[in-house]
Amino acid sequence: MTTTLRPTEPLRHDPDGTRSQRYQVCVNGRPIGGIHLSTHPEYGPTVACLAELRIEEPDRGRGRGTVAALAAEEVARGWGCKRIEGSVPGDAEAARRLATTLGYVLRSRNMEKRLGPDVPRLPAGLVARPMTEAEYGPWRAQAREGFARSLIERGASTDEAYDKAEQSDVRFLPDGLASANTVISVLESNGDPVGVLWLGLWPDSAFVLDVEVHAEHRGRGHGRRLMRLAEAQAAEGGKDRIALHVFAGNDPAERLYISLGYETTSYNFYKDLA
Repeated sequence: MTTTLRPTEPLRHDPDGTRSQRYQVCVNGRPIGGIHLSTHPEYGPTVACLAELRIEEPDRGRGRGTVAALAAEEVARGWGCKRIEGSVPGDAEAARRLATTLGYVLRSRNMEKRLGPDVPRLPAGLVARPMTEAEYGPWRAQAREGFARSLIERGASTDEAYDKAEQSDVRFLPDGLASANTVISVLESNGDPVGVLWLGLWPDSAFVLDVEVHAEHRGRGHGRRLMRLAEAQAAEGGKDRIALHVFAGNDPAERLYISLGYETTSYNFYKDLA
């Protein structure tokens, strides 16, 4: 049997600069699923995004998804793409296995936690205060560099990584500390700064954009306390859930988030097409 992709729409050029196309996955001409392929809205025309790969239940487990994914990669190569990326739901174990089998590399995961009625409180001796303007510039430069380096270590080119870091500032911190729906706090222990929390209060949830314990204060539980502070600020902001993004390989952070009750909502993969 022959598995092929059949376009269901003309190649689209979207307002955000991406191009995209939807396809039926067919076996001997019979539709059995669908694929949505596009170029990446943030990384540009040389990175493809496999936004959807669906095989209907009766045809699963027969290698149809594998062949369809490989066919999508060939389309992406024809577009001039050098890398392809995609995400799978946190509970889609079969999709994760397929991605790994096809040579995709795990870059990161998204996690989320439902907040209960009890608002966490900081232990005695710990105080959270707003970041000052004097602290903001050095912190932002260091955080931006760390974010870009994490992307480079996980498949992004240097230009892509630094462009994405700059886009992050434009999107989330257009007015610095005064940016709307933004809380940036410094955690102090007996008057000594030990870490920083950057929390976004978004319409559907709170989001931990950055959490960092200063190197000399690590291993003392301050990461957990910063995350509890994030939960308290989220609740004070009227949110009933909190989410975050963590890069693969950051095992201490993943263990911390799991111990606090966060669950994985999606896994993010990439694959070089060269």
